[in-house]
Amino acid sequence: MSTKIIVLGSAYSIPDENHENTHFAVVGEDPLVLIDCVGTPIPRLKKAGIDIHRVTDLILTHFHPDHVSGVPSLLMDMWLMGHTHLVRIYGLAYTIDRMEAMMELYGWKNWPGFFPVEFIRVPADEMTCVIDNSEMKISASPVKHLIPTIGLRIDFKASQKAFAYSCDTEPCQQVVMLAHQVDVLVHEATGPFVGHSSAGQAGEIAQQAGAHELMLIHYSTRNSTNEPLILEAQQKFSGKVGLAEDYLTLEF
Repeated sequence: MSTKIIVLGSAYSIPDENHENTHFAVVGEDPLVLIDCVGTPIPRLKKAGIDIHRVTDLILTHFHPDHVSGVPSLLMDMWLMGHTHLVRIYGLAYTIDRMEAMMELYGWKNWPGFFPVEFIRVPADEMTCVIDNSEMKISASPVKHLIPTIGLRIDFKASQKAFAYSCDTEPCQQVVMLAHQVDVLVHEATGPFVGHSSAGQAGEIAQQAGAHELMLIHYSTRNSTNEPLILEAQQKFSGKVGLAEDYLTLEF
């Protein structure tokens, strides 16, 4: 079984009927890692063919609603569906402190028979190891957003392939390091705003990193077509450029 990454959502902060907020599932033989969690997770995971009881880890990139709003629903629904094994939730201290406080508001520790959850605070250092198992190594670096945020790199051990995700960020060298020679860089393309990047800036980062392929994500759903985003990135990046869509699967 090859490891794959499923795009569960590709939109920026405002989703539409065809695009949920940006988040992913990393599906291997044993671990099943979610990167961020939004909306109503159970139906979306089911549509992607993911068994909710296989979820082992959840990485939260930062504490904005369009990246973490679905966590309470995910945990509650897993509990109601009879989930029993440990789930680990990773993020910067800023993120985890707020997530624990939010769960406290729901009184989750009083839910009878609730499965074990471990909150793990990731150091705000460059190329920090988050998860390292027989199939993959996931590393994180702080990036340049409005609040403390991490970008991610996943190195798949069997295939010797690599994936990077910028998360929400202005152009920064941390993403260049995360994406060094990766097979696929998934980079946000919200626009040239504070805390964000344009498609052209994403192309520049991919070119600097020596990435083989660039996938744009976290883009506006208000436009009838996003073809101009691809053309903008292609002016800066000599490799293949694509646009991430919901349920797109990347095989590694």
